[in-house]
Amino acid sequence: MLSKEKGIDPQIVLDAVKDAMLAAARKHFRSQEDLVADLDENSGNIQIYTVRRVVEAVEDPEKEVTLSQARKIDPNASIGAEIREAKPTDALGRISAQTAKQVILQKVREAERDSVFVEFQGRQGELVNCTVKRLEAQDYMVDMGKTEARLPKKEQSRVETFSLGDRVRCVIKGVEKGGKLSGVVVSRAAPELVMRLFEQEVPEIYDGTVAIKACAREAGERTKIAVASRDRDVDSVGACVGMKGMRVQSIIRELRGEKIDIIEYSDDPIVYVTKALSPAKISRVTIVSAEEKHMEVVVDDLQLSLAIGKRGQNVRLAAKLMGWKIDIKSEEEKRRELDSRMADMVMTGAPVSVLIEHGLDESVIEQLVNAGIGTVEKLGSMTPEDLESIPGIDEGIVSQIQGSVVSFYEYDTVQEAAPTQAEEIETVIDETTTDNAEQNAKEQRRDDDGAEVSEDTGAPEVFENIRTGVLEQDLATHEAALVEEG
Repeated sequence: MLSKEKGIDPQIVLDAVKDAMLAAARKHFRSQEDLVADLDENSGNIQIYTVRRVVEAVEDPEKEVTLSQARKIDPNASIGAEIREAKPTDALGRISAQTAKQVILQKVREAERDSVFVEFQGRQGELVNCTVKRLEAQDYMVDMGKTEARLPKKEQSRVETFSLGDRVRCVIKGVEKGGKLSGVVVSRAAPELVMRLFEQEVPEIYDGTVAIKACAREAGERTKIAVASRDRDVDSVGACVGMKGMRVQSIIRELRGEKIDIIEYSDDPIVYVTKALSPAKISRVTIVSAEEKHMEVVVDDLQLSLAIGKRGQNVRLAAKLMGWKIDIKSEEEKRRELDSRMADMVMTGAPVSVLIEHGLDESVIEQLVNAGIGTVEKLGSMTPEDLESIPGIDEGIVSQIQGSVVSFYEYDTVQEAAPTQAEEIETVIDETTTDNAEQNAKEQRRDDDGAEVSEDTGAPEVFENIRTGVLEQDLATHEAALVEEG
């Protein structure tokens, strides 16, 4: 009966009863005898025995017995054999019975914990229905049917409170074994809760047509979830939103109004980050290190606060979603940084390789480098006669060299007055996005009840311009050449 009620092995209960009776007998008889217990499973009767070894000369009366005494108990006894002699169980009183009861309860509780650990240790992330039973300190104790679970304060959404008897859906966070807080731990704050809710509400996710690629969450405030479709005819984002937003709204209600951004997943990190940082619009992206998953994102000055989000939440969730480190800078901040780098480069001497951009042939640059002329500054200080003394350099090439040097210094002088390449890139992005709006892009739409959906915001040419990162690429080339020369 007890084994069925607690869901544990009957043999564990029988062993617990025997251990309990032995503990009670030892406490009652107060001896050092070796005691064993026998339990008749059919009748339920239990008998306690003391076990002694048959010896020729007794040294320890509690554990040894002579052959003559042993044969009074068992006529077939012999030297070296063990003799079992029954102890009077009717002598055990009320205190012994209480001791036995406590031991049985302790053994059963241990068996229950072991059973729960075995059952739930492989069920992390599973969605379960629970009923709130009581509040212990700041933790809710919830009934899962077969066992109780603990909903700790750190696994609760800060916007939620529950009353006794409330039904809540949680995910199994894990199973703790040992200590006062052992048992099943459930969560309402884990990203897995949102993922399991989408699996329940969206048939396309349940049957595998749409896959959840990643989920980042700050419980009670905002979640970003990335989805991808395995069927070209199925819109992954639309499937999750549902007709008139019905699917996502049921999840938002379950999460007490938590905002959910549904994002279309992409294998291209540049495309992916433009969607992950929605609702902000991205000007351009530079991969700082693909190996270390580090990127730099530049946005318009007016978009900076939107991209970062309240207390950094938007960029923090995007970084968690992608698993990348994301540095966000405004156009003005990036412009100051590039100007500073250009000034440093001019001060240290720009490499002659930059003159390719000012009309000088690569073969001529190679000749100059071979002649020991590595910087534009050094080249500009040379006379035409000095240049013509270099093998392969004639009067026509000297004229070409001088023209490219003049062009370089004129560019450095007027670059602040002229539009920067960063501005030109942004113009291209804006124009391309406008020209292709009807065919290739849909403006981001915000659901009236809090669900935000991010879709394509530009044609493929836009992302090609973003990838180019022309100005940063030029500077990286210049700096690499300086390192090589130095």
